[in-house]
Amino acid sequence: MAAPLSVIRMSLLLLRHRAAAASGDEGLSEEPLESISEQVDALADGVRSLRDWELAASDDGITRSALVQRCASLMRAAFELHGIGLHVDEDLAAGTPDEPRFPEGAALRYMVLGVLGYLHDTTERLGAIRIEADGPEGLRLVATHGDSVPTDPMPPMAGALRAPRKLAIDAVALQALADGLGYAVSVEGESVRLSLRNA
Repeated sequence: MAAPLSVIRMSLLLLRHRAAAASGDEGLSEEPLESISEQVDALADGVRSLRDWELAASDDGITRSALVQRCASLMRAAFELHGIGLHVDEDLAAGTPDEPRFPEGAALRYMVLGVLGYLHDTTERLGAIRIEADGPEGLRLVATHGDSVPTDPMPPMAGALRAPRKLAIDAVALQALADGLGYAVSVEGESVRLSLRNA
């Protein structure tokens, strides 16, 4: 993935130079270029995060706010594509300089993604998922309902060709993941509590 991203970045740089050299009425607007640049940066961050998760046998841990931000940034586009909001509590979005680190950051990222997948797969008419702090060492993820009729912008024929919309993560699968990684989860209706300390 690094090579295609480098080519995209070089092409974007060339496009910027051409836009700057063109006259005002002929030139490209700077706004679309900024949008493309932000999307490329987000893609690069996503690739970097995935590489870190796959290669990290051990790590220095991760803060709660950084954990939430990484997982939210990875899943937000996919959720919003299907009309599902992903909201992060203000306290978690900001973080603090003296925030404690939790060991096994890679395992925690898998747990948060597992909980997001569980809420996505089990909540009827899912409209949004909110991620909030649960005490000093936990997270609470809460699903809320959206429209009664889900919108699907894709034509029927495309449905046969696309990847499945559900990951088949039910309560049993989520508990098996938590047991395997050594974390405590508690399913409470349409919310899940996750402890960030090993059980």
